[in-house]
Amino acid sequence: MIEVQDEHANDGEDPSDEDRMSTEPIRPYHIGFGAPDLPAGTTIALLSGDPERSEHIATEVLANGRALSRNRGLDSFVAELPSGRPVVCATSGMGAPSMSIVVNELIQVGISAVIRIGTSGSIQDHVRTGSVVIASAAVADQGAADDIAPPTYPAAADPFLTVALAGAASSLGVDHHVGVMASTDTFFEGQERSSSSANPHLLRRLQGKIDEYAGLGVLNFEMEAATLFKMGGVYGFAAGCVCGVIAQRSEAETPDLAAKVLAVDRAITVAVAAADAL
Repeated sequence: MIEVQDEHANDGEDPSDEDRMSTEPIRPYHIGFGAPDLPAGTTIALLSGDPERSEHIATEVLANGRALSRNRGLDSFVAELPSGRPVVCATSGMGAPSMSIVVNELIQVGISAVIRIGTSGSIQDHVRTGSVVIASAAVADQGAADDIAPPTYPAAADPFLTVALAGAASSLGVDHHVGVMASTDTFFEGQERSSSSANPHLLRRLQGKIDEYAGLGVLNFEMEAATLFKMGGVYGFAAGCVCGVIAQRSEAETPDLAAKVLAVDRAITVAVAAADAL
């Protein structure tokens, strides 16, 4: 005989898998942590492309750092700023597409201010290796930015965050420059590298790019800021960027490894001070 299941038989018993899934906290797929994993009042993220830099900031520069997740190389940590305020130290990976995924998910878990801490190559003679560049805006030479907003939409940093970064650099005595960056999708072709690249054949539109952009007053090349700034404008969060200068592109295509440590340390110090002042 077939036994008929009473539709109310599970009343008062453990919830179904579907019910449990609906009540579990949301942890975005790529960053691997959710709002319940963060201390109350966590609204700021320090964003680095390199997971080792993110961990260094959280565990060696700041206090009480601990891992939130280690997922797909996009390692995330939480720590305390000098004032005791909590901050996320997140990893974006290289380039705007990866960065856009991480930032989208950071906003989902309650972050409202993102400071990118990166490295870059100068295209101005007066912007020397070891110094830092603070972005007021960026040229959006990247397709990811166009997925966020039209090409004519301004890729501008949050003005208050930019002022905080510049003020921190001034107070700390850090050699810094404030101005327009150029964000590219590719490290080699898009930044007019040929002698250090596997591809020596640059498209005509990329030949002479450094001189052209230098003539427009652009300070440096990097790979994420423009998309980050468009996301800030569209999503409604504060976005800023400080980059350590590790290459002098008028002199060489390759990074100056001797200057990198100082440049990155300065960028981190400026970003932390600015975040603490927000």
